[in-house]
Amino acid sequence: MANLDTLRLQRRVRALLAPWEGVVPGMTVGVVQDGALVLHESAGVASLELGVPIGPDTCFRIASVSKQFTCTAILLLVAEGRLSLGDEARTHLPELPDFGVPVTVAHLMHNNSGVRDMLEIMRQGGVDLGMPCTTEDLLAGICRQRTLNFAPGSRFLYSNSNFLLLGLIVERLTGEPLGRFLDRRVFAPLGMTRTRLTADPREPAPGLATGYLPAVGGFRRAAHGFPLGGEGGLVSCVEDLALWDRNFTAGLVGGPGLAEALETQVAFPTGVMNRYARGLRVDTWRGVRTVSHGGLWPGYRTEFLRAPARGCSVIAITNTGAADPAVLAHRVLDVLLDGAPDVHPVPALPPRATLTPLAGRWIERDAGMTLDIAVLADGSLAVTTGGATVLPLPAPDGRLAVTHGTILLAIRMRDDGTLEVEQDAGHVGVWHRVAPGATLPEGLAGVYESREMASRWTFDGTPEEMRVHVDGPLARGSSWAVEPVEGDLVRLIVPGILARAWYDVRVVRDASGRVTGLRVNTNRLRDVRYERVTG
Repeated sequence: MANLDTLRLQRRVRALLAPWEGVVPGMTVGVVQDGALVLHESAGVASLELGVPIGPDTCFRIASVSKQFTCTAILLLVAEGRLSLGDEARTHLPELPDFGVPVTVAHLMHNNSGVRDMLEIMRQGGVDLGMPCTTEDLLAGICRQRTLNFAPGSRFLYSNSNFLLLGLIVERLTGEPLGRFLDRRVFAPLGMTRTRLTADPREPAPGLATGYLPAVGGFRRAAHGFPLGGEGGLVSCVEDLALWDRNFTAGLVGGPGLAEALETQVAFPTGVMNRYARGLRVDTWRGVRTVSHGGLWPGYRTEFLRAPARGCSVIAITNTGAADPAVLAHRVLDVLLDGAPDVHPVPALPPRATLTPLAGRWIERDAGMTLDIAVLADGSLAVTTGGATVLPLPAPDGRLAVTHGTILLAIRMRDDGTLEVEQDAGHVGVWHRVAPGATLPEGLAGVYESREMASRWTFDGTPEEMRVHVDGPLARGSSWAVEPVEGDLVRLIVPGILARAWYDVRVVRDASGRVTGLRVNTNRLRDVRYERVTG
C-alpha cells in the first residue's frame, strides 16, 4: 500500500471505531494486506476498573476462532499418519455412544456430525455459561445422548461438542494437553507468544482484557463458569492472529497446503455445498470469496475475516457483548474493496414498505419450529430463531439471505402470503404466519423427563399463566416462562447470560388425546424427547 492509501484506511477505520471511544469497553481492529499488518487501531478500555486503554498488547478470549487451530492440530496428525479423517470418532474416544451409524473425525470438523451441542445440553438442565461445571460434566452430557440431530453428513448444525471431541482426540493421540501441543507445534514456531489455551476461566492470562456485558446504566463484568477446550479456549490478540494469517501463505506450519486443507468443503446428499469447511466458514461478500470465523463468549466477540484472492484480512475483537465485530469487519473490508471493478456494490436494503409485510411470528408446522421477524429503526430486517438474531441482506436471486455466521437462512415471501425459508443443505420449508390469541394446550401441566438431558421439567400453573421448573444433573430451581404459539406448540423462554433464548416445544398426545410427552427443538438441538412421568 502507498502511504496515502494507508492514511485513508486509517482515517476510515478511526471513524468506524468512534462508538467505542472513551472510558467504555472497546474494540480493536487489524488489517493484513499482502503479508503485512498495515493497520492496527483500537478504541475503548480493557478494564473499566483501572481505566487501562486497549493497546497492541491487549489480549482477548477469541472463543470459536479457536476451532481452526484445533482442526490444524488434527491435520498435522493426519499428515504424520497418526489418524485418518475417515476414522470413527469412537476409535479414539471409546466412551462415546454407538449411534448405530458412523460419526467420523471429518464429520466433527465440518459440523455435520449430528452430535448435539454440549452447551445446549447443559442449558436444558438449567446450567448457563456463568455457572461452574467441568470438562467431565460436558463430556458426560455428550455421552448420555442416544440419538443425533440428524444422520451424519446429511445436514449442518453448529455444535461445540464436535470441537471439544477433536481436542480430546489430539490429547489421546499425543499424550499431552491440547494447549501444550498447539504451543509447541503452532504458536512457538510462528512467534505467537501471546496466544495460549486457558481452559480454566479463573486462570489469569497476561494482558487479558476484562469482558463486559451491557447492564442498566452501563456495564457489568461477564461471568464465566464453563471450561474451554478445542471448541473455544484460546486467548490471543490482533498481532498474533496476523502472524497466523501470514502462515496461510508462508506455510511455515502445516506446509503450503494447510490453507487449502482447512478451507476444504464437502457436499450434502442434496448436492448443496456445506459452507462450513474445517473450523472455517466459506462465504461470498460482494462477489468476493471470503473465509472467516467468529467467536462469542460472555463479554468477548471476535471476527477473523479473510479475502484470500484479494490478499487481505480483517481482524476485529471486542471486550463487550454489546458490539458486533462481524459487522465492523465487513465494513472495513468494504473500504479495502472500494474501487475494484469486479466487486459488487454494497447490498442496499429494500424499502421499508417492502419489508413490513414480513414482520411477525412464523411457524414451520411440520418441524415444530418458529421464528420472529422485525423491521428495525434503521430499516434493516432482523430474523430471530431460538433467541439468536441475524440480519439478512438482499441476495442476487431476490431473496434476503444471511451472508455469514452459523445460522443459515434465506427467505422470501410467496404470493400466497406464506414464507419460504431455505436453511442448511438446501432444505426449503414453508412457514405460516402465527395468528394472535393462542392459548396454552390443555393437559400440559405435569412432570416430564429426558434421560439424554438428565433433566426433569415440571410444568405448573394455570391455563392463563404457567412456568417450567427445571431440575438437572448440576442445578435445580431454574424457572422458565411458557408462552402459547399455536395449537400444541409452545415456547419456553430461557434466560441466559448471553441472550434471552427460547425453545420450541411440541406437545405429544396418544390416540385418546392424553399428553404423553414433549418434543423440543432449539437452535442447536433437534427433536429432544421428554416423556411424561406424572400428570
